[in-house]
Amino acid sequence: MSIPWRDAMSRALYGPGGFFVAGAGPADHFRTSVHASPAFASAVLRLISEVDTALGHPSRLSVVDVGAGRGELLLTLLRLVSSEDAAGFAASETATAAARPSGDDPSADAVRPSLAERVRFTAVELAPRPEHLPEEIGWVSAIPAGINGVLLATEWLDNVPLDVAVHTGHDWRYLLVDPNSGAETVGEPVSPDDLDWLTTWWPRPTSLPGADRDLNPAAAGTAATSGSESGFRAARPAQGSSLTARSRPGCPETPHSDHTRAEIGRARDAAWADAISRIERGMAVAVDYGHLRDGRPVDGTLTGYRGGRQVPPVPDGSADVTAHVAMDSVASAGAAVARCAYSLVSQREALRALGADGGRPPLSLAGTDPAGYVRALAAASAVAELTDPAGLGGHWWLRQPVGIPLGPAVAR
Repeated sequence: MSIPWRDAMSRALYGPGGFFVAGAGPADHFRTSVHASPAFASAVLRLISEVDTALGHPSRLSVVDVGAGRGELLLTLLRLVSSEDAAGFAASETATAAARPSGDDPSADAVRPSLAERVRFTAVELAPRPEHLPEEIGWVSAIPAGINGVLLATEWLDNVPLDVAVHTGHDWRYLLVDPNSGAETVGEPVSPDDLDWLTTWWPRPTSLPGADRDLNPAAAGTAATSGSESGFRAARPAQGSSLTARSRPGCPETPHSDHTRAEIGRARDAAWADAISRIERGMAVAVDYGHLRDGRPVDGTLTGYRGGRQVPPVPDGSADVTAHVAMDSVASAGAAVARCAYSLVSQREALRALGADGGRPPLSLAGTDPAGYVRALAAASAVAELTDPAGLGGHWWLRQPVGIPLGPAVAR
């Protein structure tokens, strides 16, 4: 039986035995920035430190990771804040506090607790808590309210289930999918709210082949997709990855269809707006692959990943089913709640602003410290992968502050 894509994705990803609920976790199936290099977590820690400063170094700083996988990012952050590097952050904070005139505030000259003592990490995930995750990392199934700190969403929004539509030549209609085979058929016209979203955020190109041609809904199920090609969009893996990276900047190839497809992002807008509403003061950061209004892909981006390979998006629970994020629409929905200016830049720009530039170490270091040169070269290579505009560097970073100004790294 064919059902709306949003329902099919919800069951396949988050239902009993769903892809993100059961099994070893996403890291066995695809590669993200979190999995690629600890340099990503180091840059995130710098951002956390900036937010901590903007908040006045509160006694408790919350760091909440939404769609946390198996806790990989928070585990790396925990290790960093407990390491000598984190001691450097704390020493810098202490020096700044000591240099600041005390004025009338008797507590201003006191040495504040380190970031490691004040930070509280929380993973938000529907899967069971990993057995060996340190107790310092909390594990919940829903975003907590009253966050004072940072909310992270690294490749979460792309897996928020959504509806898919096709334009028949007369109107937008929902695409339905058979969860067992992935075969699609055309359903009813989209709702007024979804039509409003499409009109605002996914304008239909007028120069497409067949744009003026009628598409019979009864025949569209075969025309839109057929057989094993159902919904499959070709993608380019990031070079150097042992697993396929879910990083596909630009428009994917459209090998078989001349009708306009669209992925209706209204559910993702609502999910992001809800996440923003859980923050009292601080910042939300979404890192995902996506597109903007003037560059929407003609044939959509729906695809799947399983076992390190890109596969057709059959929503039977055996594979990840994902689609690019309409980042500008999401940002607008968040801004309506936060009522603060936001920043939307590529990961390449974001990481460079946070000090991760991927530059090669000087050759002179090879003569004075060969081992140090090798380590620095390896670190530079890792950052280069994270900032490659044809790979992970093509991800978008949406930074949405709530009650604080955009920090220096954010505003660049």
